[in-house]
Amino acid sequence: MTTSTPTRAAVPEPDRRLPALGGFSPSVLRIELRRVLRNRRTLAFTLIMPGVFFLIFGLPQGGQSLDNGRPVTAYVMISLAVYAAMVATTSAGGAVATERALGWSRQLRLTPLRPAAYVATKLVTAMTLGLLAVVVEFLVGAAAGVRIPAYVWLLSGLAAWIGSLVFAAFGLFIGYLLPAENVMQFIGPILAVLAMFGGLFVPVEVLPEVLQQVAKFTPVYGMGVLARAPLTGEGVSLAAVANLVGWGLVFGVGAARLFRRDTARV
Repeated sequence: MTTSTPTRAAVPEPDRRLPALGGFSPSVLRIELRRVLRNRRTLAFTLIMPGVFFLIFGLPQGGQSLDNGRPVTAYVMISLAVYAAMVATTSAGGAVATERALGWSRQLRLTPLRPAAYVATKLVTAMTLGLLAVVVEFLVGAAAGVRIPAYVWLLSGLAAWIGSLVFAAFGLFIGYLLPAENVMQFIGPILAVLAMFGGLFVPVEVLPEVLQQVAKFTPVYGMGVLARAPLTGEGVSLAAVANLVGWGLVFGVGAARLFRRDTARV
């Protein structure tokens, strides 16, 4: 009498295919946006304070005009929209420092989410918050009586928003460079100093000659010049474009290298 050896049932191979787009998901993006918009401190500094600054420093200059006849209040509004966008995108990008401290980076390495998709989610979140900051600042200006042609609203708003991508990269760079307990302490003063020397709080022309030359090499300078160009009628400055692109590359490459170093050890 012979006995047959029982055969083991075939176990299906697990599906090891990588998710589409490296795991970039509208659901994850929606959760990230909801988390950012629930942070009252972030909303206060990015959406409320720039509007308050305009009411304090912009409205008293009502009735004054630039050389081309456009209102000075519009110049102040656009400058503060640039400031609001850079603060918003930097803060959103810098949030990675907190996630690193909480061990979230290690948890993500256990999921199918690819590092590039994670960074893309952060950038989209930062740019969404930056767009919201520009829109709110422009709404405050319009409600306060700023009247400029429609194309100036559109082009200046787009320049302020797109230019803030540089500071989204800056936020990621700082977030991967500094520990969580220090990152926000550094970001606020750094942005204020950059805004001062970049011509957002006062025109660069009123600064001493030496500081005027220094201002042209700050990452805020190109962003401010391009955003105000539709208002002032000065046209697109190649030096401002080069400034914006150059700093974008510096922060982008720096953030990418720090990100690789950080994920290599988790």
